Order: sequence, then structure tokens, then C-alpha cells
Amino acid sequence: MPPTEDTPEMAAEDLVEAVLSLVERVPAGRATTFGTLAAAVGTGPRQVGRIMSLHGAAVTWWRVVRADGTLPAYLRDRAVAAYAAEGTPLRPGTARPAVDLRAAGWEP
Repeated sequence: MPPTEDTPEMAAEDLVEAVLSLVERVPAGRATTFGTLAAAVGTGPRQVGRIMSLHGAAVTWWRVVRADGTLPAYLRDRAVAAYAAEGTPLRPGTARPAVDLRAAGWEP
């Protein structure tokens, strides 16, 4: 839920902690999207992306993907290795590796 007059915006540190805490709850072999996390903590997907880019290295970052199941090219090789290790289902027949969110999607 977005902040309103009655529900003030979460402090930046609290928002970072809330996002990272949810990422740590995503089970091995599953994935969630920036938008799903954003909806859960009351912010936008771009803010979640920014948090992940600045603070996500310490958590299971490969389990957070775009709405189409992909990650940016610079993360793809490391993520695909993690997906293979965890048995994360990937969409078949795509030019770029993408998580099959129908099979592996997770919501808090």
C-alpha cells in the first residue's frame, strides 16, 4: 500500500530492512519480482531495484527478477549458475534465460 497522509512513508533504513528481509524469505528454487516486493512493503518496483542494487549483494539477489522473469545482462551468468544449483525452473525456448514465474513464483 502506498504511503498516505494517514500512513507515513517508511524511513529509508526501515524500507531497506523490510525489502532485504523479504528477499531472505524467498525459498531456494523460487523467485519473486521487484513489483511483488514493492507491493508488500508499500513502495514502487524501481525503489526496490535501487535497494537491491545498493544493498542486495548480501542477500539472495538472484531470486528477485523483473516481471518477465529476467535479470539485467550483467547479472545473468551468475544468476543462471545459482538457478541451476537451486533447481529453479527456467522458461524454455527463450533467447535470454528467464525464471518461469508460473512454476517458481513466490509471494510474501
